[in-house]
Amino acid sequence: MTASDEALLAGMAADDPDAAAVFVRRHQARVYGLALFVVGIPAVAEEVAQETFVRAWRHADGFDPRRGRATTWLLAIARHAAIDVLRMRRDVPVDPVVMADRIAAHSADATAADPDRLADQVATGATVNAALAHVPREQATAVVLAAVFGLSGSEVAQRTGVPLGTAKTRIRLGLRHLRDELASSREVDRS
Repeated sequence: MTASDEALLAGMAADDPDAAAVFVRRHQARVYGLALFVVGIPAVAEEVAQETFVRAWRHADGFDPRRGRATTWLLAIARHAAIDVLRMRRDVPVDPVVMADRIAAHSADATAADPDRLADQVATGATVNAALAHVPREQATAVVLAAVFGLSGSEVAQRTGVPLGTAKTRIRLGLRHLRDELASSREVDRS
């Protein structure tokens, strides 16, 4: 029988290297995929993935299964690690409009994938990417800046050159559109 993620995290908290090895093998593709999506450079994504698992090992005793799944917890760590790297790498500017375009291109590729590849892409966020591709561009850019880069409403306004109220509205409407797109994609999957 295969150990659950929660059991593996408990083993990691107890400094069990075998539990850590199984946990890393189980989730390394997802973590690397998310890191690569955020940072865009394979070598940097590998470093982010490694840092993610180090942080997971270090904080495994803080995981609470009542608050969510282990995968969600781990991918949140990966997202934060990737954003930390982007913030430190000020020499490589990232344009949110380019990222929104990259999301749209990535989601177009995902629709032609074979079933096994599609399952992996869904696990790494292709469903969100596909839904975000249907959100109006200004709203998608605001959502990417706020949700992926962790910018505040005023930072989004400054970065995009719009008033604060407009930035907040774009974030709110973009998230609403994203939620609606995800809900409709779930309904299609059920039928």
